[in-house]
Amino acid sequence: MQDTSLHTPLADPVALTERLLACPSITPATGPVFECLTEMLVPLGFTVERFMDGELPDGPVENLLAVRRAGPGRHLAFAGHLDVVPPGDGWTSDPFAPVRKGDLLYGRGAVDMKGAIAAFVAAVARAAPTDGTLSLLITGDEEGSATFGTKALMAHMAEKGVQPDICLVGEPTSVNRLGDTIKIGRRGSVNMWISVEGVQGHVAYPHLARNPITPLVRIMAAIEAIELDEGTDWFQPSNIEFTDVMVGNPATNVIPARATARLSIRFNDLHRGAALADRIRAIVEAEGGTLEAKISGEAFLTPPGDLSALVSSAIEAETGLTPELSTSGGTSDARFLSALCPVVEFGLINATMHKLDEAVSVQDLESLTRIYQRIIDAA
Repeated sequence: MQDTSLHTPLADPVALTERLLACPSITPATGPVFECLTEMLVPLGFTVERFMDGELPDGPVENLLAVRRAGPGRHLAFAGHLDVVPPGDGWTSDPFAPVRKGDLLYGRGAVDMKGAIAAFVAAVARAAPTDGTLSLLITGDEEGSATFGTKALMAHMAEKGVQPDICLVGEPTSVNRLGDTIKIGRRGSVNMWISVEGVQGHVAYPHLARNPITPLVRIMAAIEAIELDEGTDWFQPSNIEFTDVMVGNPATNVIPARATARLSIRFNDLHRGAALADRIRAIVEAEGGTLEAKISGEAFLTPPGDLSALVSSAIEAETGLTPELSTSGGTSDARFLSALCPVVEFGLINATMHKLDEAVSVQDLESLTRIYQRIIDAA
């Protein structure tokens, strides 16, 4: 591994992270934070395109595509997001004014995931010349609805003929130590809203009313009895969880007119979201109810192979750890990018993401930069 530019400002991941943290970018993100990243990439030889997509309430969203072509070799894409969740109240310092305390750098987005983006930029600055293509696929809409973010980027890439061979997503996958976990897949997610209409009336005259709670209880019992699967070699069992039940009836002597429930299914690659929605809908409609479903993403798996071996080798060379290949956790934009090419996720320790006083270890930023550099050099 050759460090060619260790003394340039763009090779310092901590300073780059501080610059990004100082740009507030609550989802959906636009503006200064993208300008900041552009100013880092152009001197490194990238052609940068930024474009807006979407309208209120989920937009507008800014997206960035940066490409550096250097020959006929492999195309490695790095994907990530500059938007962050709202900081919330109770921080010990300004969440958008980065502060170093000992080995820790504090700020909203330090872990999820401005630190990883800065580390990749610094790794590019340090890496040996490549005969392939490097690109960054950066959205401002991962923490929100994800409606006008990575999917819009992919459509833009298709128009431009930009086709990665492999993709690394910089999500914070590490659990206890940097490098202990790589994500090679994610479960899918579908949310459903059940509604049962009744006829309001007095509880003393039930024959003049129709209670919607009774069929809703039967629906919920039938759904609760479902065992979707027992898991697979790479995925845990799919699970159905009710997340809300509501009648909203303040009176003790009134049969309500309507009862609703909400549920979420996290499913492995044995299922598809639409098929699960159809299965639940049949149960609901048999009791006279209606169902709405929204698929957040399908399950995907990048089977262990060349890409996971490339990332694992870089981690082991830098840290001595052999990372676990995992499919745990929630959804990420890798669920979309998996349609382009093999994709894995690897990044910082996720202990403080979305929390008050989110912080990243300065040492981990340096180590992640060296790991990313090894990946770039070997890709």
